[in-house]
Amino acid sequence: MPRKPLKPCKNPGCPELTQDRFCERHRHQHERTSAAQRGYDHRWRKARDKYLRENTLCVNCLKSNRLTKATVVDHIIPHRGDNKLFWDKSNWQSLCKRCHDKKTMTEDRYQEYKY
Repeated sequence: MPRKPLKPCKNPGCPELTQDRFCERHRHQHERTSAAQRGYDHRWRKARDKYLRENTLCVNCLKSNRLTKATVVDHIIPHRGDNKLFWDKSNWQSLCKRCHDKKTMTEDRYQEYKY
């Protein structure tokens, strides 16, 4: 049975041909680890539940004079694997899922570099 033709690696500037999205050299850069490996384990769930019991309303909705139940604990500054920033409660805020998804897709999506 014939195979699909090889296509270029999706990593910008890489000329390698592959059957997957990325060639062997770039695959590891684009693999995502599990939630537990990123720190969202039982300890996080307990801390998250406690924080949501104490901060029940979405902070973004409150700014617009809407009362919406918070369901997500968001890291104001994305931790990107920094364990100290991950557990810093002053970096947490309670958000509803709608506000969290909007923030994640606009502000947190790409890493910003500061020079």
